[in-house]
Formats: sequence, structure tokens, C-alpha cells
Amino acid sequence: MKNGGSKEIEPLAAIYGGNVKKARNNGIPALVALLGASLLFTGCKSAPDLTAAQAQALIQASYDQSPPVGAAITVSDLGMQQGVTAKYWDRSKAYPNHYWADFKLTPEGKKAVTLAGGGDTIEWRPDSPEDKNFSIVVTAIATNHLKARDVQDPQDVVGGTKTAVFSEAVSLDGVPAPLQDIAHNPGNQLSTKKTATFVLDGGAWKLQSIT
Repeated sequence: MKNGGSKEIEPLAAIYGGNVKKARNNGIPALVALLGASLLFTGCKSAPDLTAAQAQALIQASYDQSPPVGAAITVSDLGMQQGVTAKYWDRSKAYPNHYWADFKLTPEGKKAVTLAGGGDTIEWRPDSPEDKNFSIVVTAIATNHLKARDVQDPQDVVGGTKTAVFSEAVSLDGVPAPLQDIAHNPGNQLSTKKTATFVLDGGAWKLQSIT
């Protein structure tokens, strides 16, 4: 208060200085948090897309890195008849029961297939003359990589991974036409449903596993 009885109006900061300063100080952490969150969201990049075509390319690349193999082909009674017609094998021995027989691979047959047990003799041993379920397995000489086909759109799963269902198919490229016909008979499975799992690695999608 000045002389003369007049009152001096004190600045607002002087009257409420402690509270104003406190309010200012309380606002600083909130501002820092806001700026930090903004920077966090600005610096955060979303995962890149993974299309079905990209997934197929990753799966096929994995298959192509594995050694090529010959297709395993189940040969039933019908297939045996087709093989005789194609001159892949000839009957070399008949048995008294009239439904057992041995078949020898011909030179043409040896160019087309190998036998599961090795050698060049197919031992045909059905349980009875009516047994149409008996079969043997031959392996095509022509070798190929497995093929990834009908890849579905990848789906998000837990842990930031993606999965895609597809068909793992046996390739018959280079296999002679008569043997391909045998491979398409009932009892053969030329494709299987599989699931591929993908993970992010250095910002890019990578094939993790196939099950």
C-alpha cells in the first residue's frame, strides 16, 4: 500500500503466483507426453501387405530350393493293365492260384519308373482274385519340384504372423503320357491341402513354415 491511503493493485501472478506456477508446471508433462505420442505414431510404420501372389512366390521359392524328386505313383489292377499296354512291364511268372504273378520291367519301363524295393521285378500278390484294392508303388524317373497352387489370401493370426492355405501339388512334367494316365487313377493323391505361416523379418514377409 502506498502513502496517501491508495492501494496498489498487485499483479495476478503475485496473488496467485504459487498456483499459476504450479499449473504451468503441471501442463509441461502432459505436453511432453502428447509430443512423444505424436512422434511415436509418426515413426511407427504399418506392416507391408502380403498378397496371395506374393505368398505363392515365397512358398514356391522354398520348394525350388529343395532337391527335385520323382512322383510316387500308386499302381492298382487297372494301372497294371495300363502298364502292360504301354510296355512298361511284362508278366514273367504265373502262379498256380492264377492271381499271383511276377512282372519284369521292360527297357522302356526302366526309363520311366523305379520300384520301391529296388530291382526290376513287380511281385503282384493280391489276397484273392476279387481283390481290387491291392496296389504297388512306383516312382517316376522324371524329377520335379513340388508346386504351390490355389494359394488363398493370407489371414492375420496372433503374434503378428499371417497364414495362407494352399494346395501342395505333385508335378508330372516330363513324365510319359501313359504313366501320367496311371498317376491319375483312383488311389493317387496328386495334391494336398497345406498351410503356410509367414513372419515379418526386417520389414519384409518371410516364409516360416509349411504344415
